[in-house]
Amino acid sequence: MKHTIIVSRELSGLGHRNAAALIKKAVNMTLDAEGIDRPCQISVMLTDEEGIHRVNREFRGVDAATDVLSFPMNELVPGAFDAEDCERDLDTGDLLLGDMMISLPRCERQGEEFGHGFEREIMYLSVHSVLHLLGYDHLDEGEQKAQMRAREKAIMGDD
Repeated sequence: MKHTIIVSRELSGLGHRNAAALIKKAVNMTLDAEGIDRPCQISVMLTDEEGIHRVNREFRGVDAATDVLSFPMNELVPGAFDAEDCERDLDTGDLLLGDMMISLPRCERQGEEFGHGFEREIMYLSVHSVLHLLGYDHLDEGEQKAQMRAREKAIMGDD
């Protein structure tokens, strides 16, 4: 399936030339694993700690930096994707799933801290964020979180 994944950088000089390719791979893996058989569009902004902190404060009321933010365009049911519930691009007909923002410095630091490196971390954060765009959440410590973690593990090949 051909999806449109738009990756842009808020600031030049953030490094990691392969970040966009890894993100696109992870987004496609997630959409395939979720059985999405319609062309979708997702926008991804790569930023730094300050940029993600600003957006987190402005849009979520959380005065802290984070690793990834997800802004779904639709209210979807996890694991029960229905294209009829999605906004569409009027020109292309692509399903508009939403926007993602990733802090590259935080991603790099977490990859080192967890011992699996930048590439795996950026792919994990991308999978995590796409699942949010598809209606998954982990705000509770119960069933929702377990469902989301199980999907992450399956998609990343950790099961």
